[in-house]
Amino acid sequence: MNSPGLWQERALEEMGLAPLWVRREAAVAATTPTVQSGELWEALQNEVRQCRACGLCESRTQTVFGVGARNPDWLFVGEAPGAEEDARGEPFVGQAGKLLDNMLASIGLARGQTVYIANVLKCRPPGNRNPSSEEVAQCRNYLMRQIELLEPRMIVALGRFAAQTLTDSDSSVGKLRGRVHRLEHGARNYPLIVTFHPSYLLRTPEDKRLAWQDLCLARLTYAAL
Repeated sequence: MNSPGLWQERALEEMGLAPLWVRREAAVAATTPTVQSGELWEALQNEVRQCRACGLCESRTQTVFGVGARNPDWLFVGEAPGAEEDARGEPFVGQAGKLLDNMLASIGLARGQTVYIANVLKCRPPGNRNPSSEEVAQCRNYLMRQIELLEPRMIVALGRFAAQTLTDSDSSVGKLRGRVHRLEHGARNYPLIVTFHPSYLLRTPEDKRLAWQDLCLARLTYAAL
């Protein structure tokens, strides 16, 4: 059954309104994530921590594995750590992290509560440059193993690199968003929604309404599971 909050959000959308994060950025306090690691999870974390499969290991401060609930309903996947994420070891901090928290709150979610957040790349590309295809290929296995262990009910790809990695496509976010994709991995088939990366939305605020539509689609898809 859909929550009252969801119907209120849909009504707002139909009236041409939108939640607060679409109109302006506002800081939202993040809850402290709790990850209860099993043996396989700990082994994967250690493998990522010690990874030297590409040159990013030379410039990183630390790897950024991910953060959130160990058995989440939702998995949000971004691109790669930035400078602050590299320093703190947590994905989506700083202004992009605040916007993501507001996006989560707009559909009744919160960091650490039924949500896990990860990136395709576990190390920061120097100067926050775009990841290379070789770097994405090296890290993709780690992400897919995370998905296998987390078994989320819904996946949301944030930005081009996450979208292309998870859909196995070279299409743009604009062409991939607006519909439900399926990620087949092992014996599971995960519903997947593509939307814009929060960093992009900070630079292009006029596309926040499109991102809001994507989140509504994700919420409706989740409610129908």
